[in-house]
Parts: sequence; structure tokens; C-alpha cells
Amino acid sequence: MPKDRTKSTDALGDRKTSGASNDLRIRAAWLYYIEGMTQSDVAEKLGVSRIMITRLLSDAKRRGEVVIRIQSPLAPLVEMQNALEKRFGLARAIIAPLEDEGENPTRVIASAAGVYVTQIMENNLTVGVGWGHTLHTMLQFVEGRPLEGVRVVSLLGGIAQARRFNPAEFAWQFAELFDAEGYLISAPALVDSVQTRHALLEHCGLEQIFQMAEGCDVALLSCGGISTLTTSYRLGHVSEAERNSLVEAGAVGDLLYNFLDKDGLPVDHPVNDRSIAMPIERLKRIPNKVLISGGAEKVSIIRAVLNSVRPSVLITDEATAKRLLDGPAP
Repeated sequence: MPKDRTKSTDALGDRKTSGASNDLRIRAAWLYYIEGMTQSDVAEKLGVSRIMITRLLSDAKRRGEVVIRIQSPLAPLVEMQNALEKRFGLARAIIAPLEDEGENPTRVIASAAGVYVTQIMENNLTVGVGWGHTLHTMLQFVEGRPLEGVRVVSLLGGIAQARRFNPAEFAWQFAELFDAEGYLISAPALVDSVQTRHALLEHCGLEQIFQMAEGCDVALLSCGGISTLTTSYRLGHVSEAERNSLVEAGAVGDLLYNFLDKDGLPVDHPVNDRSIAMPIERLKRIPNKVLISGGAEKVSIIRAVLNSVRPSVLITDEATAKRLLDGPAP
């Protein structure tokens, strides 16, 4: 019995210590982030060292107890957002600040997109998803939560060599954030012939997935330029010779492996006939489409997508927005 009481007392002491540590961490976070005190002032008020405060704040962020959002956009960005909405017929434009125009905008766009997607997710929503580096990066900025009746539908087939940016992997990870049902296209995004594509669509149940995608409430899309083959998903799927011939055919980039010209029309090229992806004409029928993309090499394809499928929302960066507005009106 004495031994058991000792164990019980030790456990109670551990819980009290843990509770005190939790309380100190939350108090430190509140004083620093909410009341705007400096770390030195917080340390003095709580009677601990400044190094301890730094550790407590870092621990609070790591545990997800502190989520930082900047809700008020910069005034110049609001003006650009209004201009984009007017020029391209958007219901909403969201522009992420970018201090250096030579900087890769992927992360700032992904951050803004994560906040927006978190806000629009609700019960019984059917979401069609594309893929790419920007969408994959967005996952870390989306606040997942259990929802009921949510379905996530991939809008194109898989890419064997693209590990992190595989469409199926992205769709699955996104679905898990909301305890949603995932519907994947169990075929490559690009097959060897038109005949193979026809057989897969007609006899392997893929057409049912596209029919479900056509009835989505919202589609999350990204697009890719064609100036280089540096993007991992094109390696081994679209050869350098095919890329050159696509450029010669007038392609400025792709949306879900639909290679488009500057006006947003699919180019006359064999690659477009071999893709297992949501066709442009069917994609247009989805009522709410969110285009999440940016970068100097993507301006032409973003403009083409805006002209073609008419997204309701564009999420991009400051430098890309300027380039879009400097170009000709659609």
C-alpha cells in the first residue's frame, strides 16, 4: 500500500507540473500575440527567462495553439483585386503580397489559398481537385476539421513518377483533412493512344467519375506553363520533342493536361487526345471554379484559363496580378 500511494502521489505531481507548464505556455502566447507585449516584458511579468519565453512561444505554434492570420489586405492590393474582378468577370480576386518580384510566389499563394479554402469548406460539399506544386503546398495552410457528407473528386489521372505532386496523393490528403470520401481516377493522366483512352473511359468506370466531377459544387484548380520542363510531373510524360511541338501548335500551358492556346482553346495536338482528365467543355459546367496559380512563366496560361473556363475566384500573387492587368483585356 505505501508503494502504491507513492506512485499515485508522483502521478498527481506530474499532472500538476504538466498543467502548470500548459498554463505558462498559453499565458505567454496570450501576452505576446494578443496583448502585444515584447518577449522581454512577458518574461519579466511571468518571472522566467527570455529564452524560456522564446521556447514556450515556439512550442505553442508547434502544438497548433497559435494560428496567425493577417486579415486586413494592403490598400494597393484591394485596388488590384477590384481591377482583376472587373476585367476578367471574377466574383472574387485574392492577391497575396510579394515583396520581391523575382521571388517564387508559390508559398504566398498557397498560404492565401489555404485560408480561403478553409473558409468555404462545409458539410455535404462535393469538391473537384486538380493538382500541382501550389496546391500541394496549400495543404499545410488548410485547417482541417471533421465534416459530414463531403466528397473529394480527382479531376485527372495519376502521375507515376511525380511523387509529392501526384494528383491521387493530393486528392487523398485533401480528403483526409475533412474526413471526406475520396474518388480517384485509377488510370494514368496520359496514356499511349486514343484507343487506350477510349477503352479506359468506356469500360473501366472512369466516365462515372467524370460525371460525378461535373456535378461538383466547387473545383480547386492550378495551371502550368510550358516554357520549360522543370516541373516534375511533366518529366517522362511529355517529352522535349512533344513540348516543342505543343509550343509550335500554339500551346501556352496546360490546365489538367488540357494544353491550351493563348485564347484558352485546346490546341490541335495528339497529347490532348491521350489525356485522362476532365475536358475543358465539361469543366466549364462546374458552377464555382477557384484558380490558384502564379508566377511569370504562368501569366499566359492564367490569362488563357480566365478566358476559357471563367473561374469565379482567382488566387494569385502581387507580381502576377500586375502582369495580368498590364496585358490586353480579354
